[in-house]
Amino acid sequence: MIKEALEEISRGTAEIIDIEAIEKLLIKYYEDGTTYTVKAGFDPTAPDLHLGHTVLLQKLAIFQKFGGRVQFLIGDFTAMIGDPTGKSATRKVLTKDDIIKNITSYTKQAFKILDENKTTIVYNNDWLEKLGAGGMLQLASNLTVARMLERDDFSKRYASNTPIAVSEFIYPLLQGYDSVHLESDIEIGGTDQKFNLLMGRQLQKAYGLKKQQAVMMMPILEGLDGVQKMSKSLGNYIGVTEEPKNIYGKVLSISDDLMWRYYELLSEKSLSDIEQLKKDVSTRTVHPKIAKENLALEITTRFHNEELAKLAKEEFNSVFKGKNIPTDMAEFEMQDGIWICQALVDAKLEPSTSQARRDIKQNAVSIDQKKINDEKLNLEAGEYILQVGKKRFAKVKVK
Repeated sequence: MIKEALEEISRGTAEIIDIEAIEKLLIKYYEDGTTYTVKAGFDPTAPDLHLGHTVLLQKLAIFQKFGGRVQFLIGDFTAMIGDPTGKSATRKVLTKDDIIKNITSYTKQAFKILDENKTTIVYNNDWLEKLGAGGMLQLASNLTVARMLERDDFSKRYASNTPIAVSEFIYPLLQGYDSVHLESDIEIGGTDQKFNLLMGRQLQKAYGLKKQQAVMMMPILEGLDGVQKMSKSLGNYIGVTEEPKNIYGKVLSISDDLMWRYYELLSEKSLSDIEQLKKDVSTRTVHPKIAKENLALEITTRFHNEELAKLAKEEFNSVFKGKNIPTDMAEFEMQDGIWICQALVDAKLEPSTSQARRDIKQNAVSIDQKKINDEKLNLEAGEYILQVGKKRFAKVKVK
């Protein structure tokens, strides 16, 4: 059982630091039922999650299956500072109203994956606000400026003379102190969080805890393009609050190779079941499209329900197998004379006008089911059905 648990826990990870500690926690759980804590921090910077965010949630759910109790940490204090990890500039801080709104949305979406009975929601404002000036100075004494500048994003900004706020240096220390206060056994995060995650280990030792948390890093999930990380700004994302038909259709749009990556990081199927499915596809016992449809149904069901997932599949088949126009699609109003490339971006069919140009040149764009090749076209007053590829539609009313 320990071997099976370690395989499931290690599944899809990019790096694990101190897996021996995790194994000891599992042995203790199976010997006498002693649970352990797994911490993951979420700064409520936006109200909605996409599948890239759920990679961590999926891993937390696996830990819950094997005796872990999740510390779902809402960074309401640190969100008012801004963590620049992976960014080239200081991140905009949030107001308290923004944070409250986002927290409500976050937790509602998270419990579609996590077991609420095995989850403790904690807010780091509860202890960080009480640190005071003396506590902050003591905390800051645990790290030098030279060590902080070893972090890749800081070093790049420093070299390019891009401003770095002193408050941003404090962020990794505060995240590490969260692990001290919570006495976390394990912390998980993305590969871009390695510096901050290791800070928890360092500070637990500095503050005299008798343990140092194990660290687990998950890879960044690729978006629908299979190249860049899933991101709303790139338009290659699947939002967990999207309509069932959109989730289903977007999952079906990924490549066959990317499908296995999504199975590994997002599916609840066991590793042995996924391996068997791979074999069945490779031997043509199962068609790749069937495997992808099953993945789309699983993910759509998770964030809605089985009935809506099946309806999404039926509509998808009706629209795209019969080449019909969807019965329901997003509608947008635009001004007379709008440039077609800008219209495609405003209708959320393209991430940028440059991508729209490329798709038009590749005959991937249609207006009222007729292909267009004029990238300089301006839309006059009227109603249009814009289409990109076989699966993306929008109704546009030009005034």
